[in-house]
Amino acid sequence: MEMNRKHLLAIILALTCGPIITTTTAQAQLQLEIAKSPDATAPKIAIVPFDSDPNIYSIVENDLNHSGKFTSASKNLPATSSLNSIDASSWANAGVPFVVVGKVSQPDPNSYQIHYQLFDVEKKQFLLNEVLTAPISRTRQAGHAISDAIYQALTGIPGSFSGRIAYVLRNPNLPDQRYTLQVADTDGERPITVLASHYPILSPTWTPDGKSIGYVSFETKRPRIYLQDLSTGQRQVLTSYPGLNGAPSFSPDGKSMLFTGSMDGNPDIYQMNLETRQIERLTKDSAIDTEARYAPDGKSFIFTSDRGGSPQVYRYNFDTAAIQRITFRGTFNARSTLSSDGKKLAMVSRQSGNNFKIAIQDLNSGVYSVITPTTLDESPSFSPNGQMVVYATQEGNRGLLSIVSLNGQFRMNLPSEQGEVREPAWAPK
Repeated sequence: MEMNRKHLLAIILALTCGPIITTTTAQAQLQLEIAKSPDATAPKIAIVPFDSDPNIYSIVENDLNHSGKFTSASKNLPATSSLNSIDASSWANAGVPFVVVGKVSQPDPNSYQIHYQLFDVEKKQFLLNEVLTAPISRTRQAGHAISDAIYQALTGIPGSFSGRIAYVLRNPNLPDQRYTLQVADTDGERPITVLASHYPILSPTWTPDGKSIGYVSFETKRPRIYLQDLSTGQRQVLTSYPGLNGAPSFSPDGKSMLFTGSMDGNPDIYQMNLETRQIERLTKDSAIDTEARYAPDGKSFIFTSDRGGSPQVYRYNFDTAAIQRITFRGTFNARSTLSSDGKKLAMVSRQSGNNFKIAIQDLNSGVYSVITPTTLDESPSFSPNGQMVVYATQEGNRGLLSIVSLNGQFRMNLPSEQGEVREPAWAPK
């Protein structure tokens, strides 16, 4: 029990001392690496280069090949195909069930018109035949939007390629920018710096509308929770109480925030009304309570506590104030988060020794599975469609982000160019 409590105390220390990481430069682009390819039995999809295309085709190809749902058939194409001209028999003989073709035109100096088609070889029909017009400045977003549409047409699940991921970088060689809060596309492209500081930045979390990010900063040499608007850069201090101010989480309606505080002496969960700034203490136990996260329906929240003798995940019901333990496998379960439908729980789990892996628990069936092969994993965050999880890990002597499918059968790494990244948070759709 004492060792488990030390691990949970380490989480609290992360709120007060900063993550133990070595780092990268501000705005260093994340590099996408395939760590584990999809199952060879996954259906093949061919993305044929679009006619008159600047670079949209390559974005769509990369997205779909990195989805974990398909295997690429875009190299050594067995047939020449273009818009409205697809030889179904040639693709069938090559064992490729789905083909994407397209054409890009420029109706004016400032925009592109993209006509793309998704063809089902077996049915010999177009599943998608759409025209998209986008400003030239939003070419990448247009490519991701096309990928999302194709993914949904083939799986019935909305795609998450158009999303963004927030994360923290640290570079001891740049004193004024030792810590930076970054936001990038899910493929690591278009990174922007939200905040650069000499002092630790922790626990980035998105507001439900995706327009602002809350985080913990130590720029006053003690933890405060800030809220920053991404479009204007304006920010405000939300909490500055004595002791801990950490692990913010915003309610689905954006009106309240949960956070870890110790102004009453013990680390507990508090809720703040963001309009009045009034707070309410929700947990009152001698144990360490931390890492609260709202459920998608706003009727409850999950949190980490060692009240049962080891760090485990509990659920607090707002209507009854009842608290229920929901994890039982392993000696350590923490840093938990819920999928957007509230049906799955992702967490850092330890089964034995010092191996900390990402595990998924189905909250209806109780089925539990470890989905990562690495052993120093932290900070899981679901994609908006609930099909992938991004997390921070250590491989060899480098810290990086990794994105893994829920069955663990596909994984890609997002290391930085020059160092390490931590604390990812996938933006809501």
